[in-house]
This record gives sequence, C-alpha cells and structure tokens, in this order.
Amino acid sequence: MTSVAPVATTPGGSTKIKGGAAGRPSAAAWLVAVPFLAFVGIFLVYPTVLVLFGAFQDSNGAFTLDNLTSLFTGVVFDAFVRSIELSALTAVIGAIFGALLTWAIAVGKSEGMLRRVVVAGSGVLAQFGGVPLAFAFLATVGFEGLVTKFLRDNVGIDLFAGSAWLFELPGLTLVYTFFQIPLMVIVFLPALDGLRPQWREANASLGGTSWTFWRHVGGPILLPPFLGALLLLFANAFSAYATAAALVSQGSPIVPLQIRGFLTGEVVLGQENLGKALGLGMVIVVSIAMGVNVLLQKKVAKWVR
Repeated sequence: MTSVAPVATTPGGSTKIKGGAAGRPSAAAWLVAVPFLAFVGIFLVYPTVLVLFGAFQDSNGAFTLDNLTSLFTGVVFDAFVRSIELSALTAVIGAIFGALLTWAIAVGKSEGMLRRVVVAGSGVLAQFGGVPLAFAFLATVGFEGLVTKFLRDNVGIDLFAGSAWLFELPGLTLVYTFFQIPLMVIVFLPALDGLRPQWREANASLGGTSWTFWRHVGGPILLPPFLGALLLLFANAFSAYATAAALVSQGSPIVPLQIRGFLTGEVVLGQENLGKALGLGMVIVVSIAMGVNVLLQKKVAKWVR
C-alpha cells in the first residue's frame, strides 16, 4: 500500500506537503545553481569585500579613517553632490515621461501593435548604453554630428555656441534620460496592468467619478510602485559608468569617474584605497535606495497579485 504524505491547507486555500524533503532543494537543484553562485561570488561578493576592507586602509595597509573623512571634503564631496543631482534629475525626468508612455500603451489593446513595439523597443533601449550610446549621441549631436551640422548649415543654429554642454553634466543628463525612460516603461507597466477593471466598475456603481477613483483607489495603489521605480532609476543612473567614461574625456565630474581616476591615475599614486572608499559610499547610497524600493514593493504587493 502506497503511503501518502499528509497535507495541510493554507489560509489562501492552497495545500502544502508536510514532512520529508518537500521544502528543501535537491542536490540537482544546488548543482544547477553552482555556476550562478560562483558568478555572484566572484564578480559581486568578492569585489564588495575588497572595497569594504580597502576603504579602511591606507597605502601601507594600516587601519585609517582618513579615506572616509575625505568623502565629505573637496572635489570628492562635490563629485558625490553632482552624482546625486544627476541621478535624481534623470530619474524624475525618466519616471514622468516613462509613466506617461506606459499609460498610453496600458490603456490600449493588450495585444495591439503599439504595445508590442513600445515594449520591445524599451527592452532594447533600456540596455543600450556605454560606448555605443555615447557614440550615437556624438554622431547625432556632437560637434560634427548630423543634427548639429544640419542646424548650423541650414537653420543658422549652433548647438555648441559658447559651451561644450554635451561633454558636461547637461550632456550626461540628456544621454542618461535616453535609457531611463524605456527602463521606466519596463518597470512600471506591470503596476498599471495590475489595476483591475472591477475596481473602476465598483467605483462607478457607487456613484464615484474618475477623480474619485484616482484619488482613493488608483492613485494610492500606483504611488508605491511609481516611487519604487523612481528609486530604481536613481540607482541605475548613480551606478552608471561606461557611458560617462566614453563621453567625458576631461575631468571627473561624477563619482564613477572619480573612482577611475584614483585607481588608474599616474599623477598622484597611492590613492587606490580612497577610490575604494568612494566605491563603499556608492554601495551605501544604492543600498539605501534599493532598501526603500523593497519596502514600497511589499506595501503594494497585496494589491497587484
């Protein structure tokens, strides 16, 4: 006679198996996960440990707090301020325009051509960064870019009159916004799709207006995922390096470029650990943003299941 493991009913009505190894991953599952765990350990955990310990060491390996105190003085502090300003500005711009674009496709047909094109394009453009993105902007609106030459030769408008803005913070703002908007579409679309038609119908049946629905139902539900997406965009811009490195060849206006200067600089040696302290500061800022994002997602999870 075959024995059957006892089952228990959860509050939601589903069942789960008691006892045995049902809740534990098998050896085959662990074996499959080994490559991923090794990748995370080598390229995420190990560098983070090096940054953590190096931030508290001087050039001779002795314990010091000078690296951390340097984060609040001089050009290093200015770089942090500029990075936060750049990340916050591009996050707000990307969140607003991305949310509007997401709303435009969410109210349309779920299998319509517009939705398919926008979602597919957002998936590609959100990952289009680094050297290719910098080159695309240089070829388009650079000193000899296609749009720049056309406006200068045919309209009499010089995009770089008195300023090389593309290679400074305004240029980084424009370039970063290019991948922030499609990322917002990808992140925010599931939240809009989670608004159930029954909620609007219930609001209408009780005599509510469209304003009532958004004031008491839609708005409170969408606010946490919107803020969470905003924090994700902030962290995405704050940690971006390749695009800025390819676009800005002189100076280090933001933290990632400051770290590059400390790790590879040949003028002032022995400042590698100061670069690690900068990296630790970035880890802390991004961790705070992602921690708040997780809390916001938990708050709204019960509404969008």
